[in-house]
Amino acid sequence: MCKTDEELALKAQTGNEEALDELMKKYKALINKISRYYFLVGGDVEDIIQEGMIGLYKAITHFSPQKQASFKTFASTCIRHQIQSAVKIASNEKNKVLSSALSIVEQTHDDEDEEENDIILPSDLPSPDVMILEREGMEELKKTIVNALSPFEYKILTLYLKGYNYSEISKIAGVSKKSIDNGLTRIKNKLSFLKK
Repeated sequence: MCKTDEELALKAQTGNEEALDELMKKYKALINKISRYYFLVGGDVEDIIQEGMIGLYKAITHFSPQKQASFKTFASTCIRHQIQSAVKIASNEKNKVLSSALSIVEQTHDDEDEEENDIILPSDLPSPDVMILEREGMEELKKTIVNALSPFEYKILTLYLKGYNYSEISKIAGVSKKSIDNGLTRIKNKLSFLKK
């Protein structure tokens, strides 16, 4: 009785709680992966994940097979749009440049993880000149982070933000999981000034 995501979304739209729960659980990993590419000053990863969950819920309630896109593609778009909107709203406050939605690490797309995204949702993202200023601000932020951390800590942070777990980082860096945990704690302490 394994249903496709599209079938589950349509069932959830009729009020079927089991279908809704199944989709919310199934897409939690995708939300966690997408959330790692965004930075929200004054917030934390859980705030961004929560916005991603809202985006997923919107995808479930607004999905239509007539849009000729798979549910996964539509959900991915809605999740990103919701997170970007939240970051944009936060950027209208005093820390505008620091809370922009630009990634501080290069985002990679695995063909098997994500389908081609051919849905364009209306957006009120900043104009190109504002985005250039924000990108320059992100470059300054990256320099600040590089200067605050040791090369080892920066490597750990980069791998963590790319979505690697402790075991994977441990293998790549050639150190124990405990060293990774200690390193991430030091990084958090060293970068705590960014929340001020």
